[in-house]
Amino acid sequence: MTIESAQQQVDNWIKTVGVRYFNELTNLGILMEEVGELSRLMVRMYGEQSFKESDKGKEIADEMADVLWVLICLANQTGVDLTSAMEKNFEKKNLRDTDRHKQNDKLQ
Repeated sequence: MTIESAQQQVDNWIKTVGVRYFNELTNLGILMEEVGELSRLMVRMYGEQSFKESDKGKEIADEMADVLWVLICLANQTGVDLTSAMEKNFEKKNLRDTDRHKQNDKLQ
């Protein structure tokens, strides 16, 4: 699945199953909730937090997909072509960070 295809499929799902998009601010709040759920799981799997009963059975991949879903909703609602945005972001990072990380003693 490409990013473009994901944007189209989410849009189709929203319009046929989901009835309509939540407004942009609602989706922003939902995005923050989903990032929090991912964070909670990551902290328990890779950090020092212990699991609670309510955390069991959750998967990082599913939480990441939830984050991506809502981000795609926001992109669709605001007219952002995520493929183009990612291409431009790579260009920016390649220009700005060509040697930056190689010269970072903390990464050696």
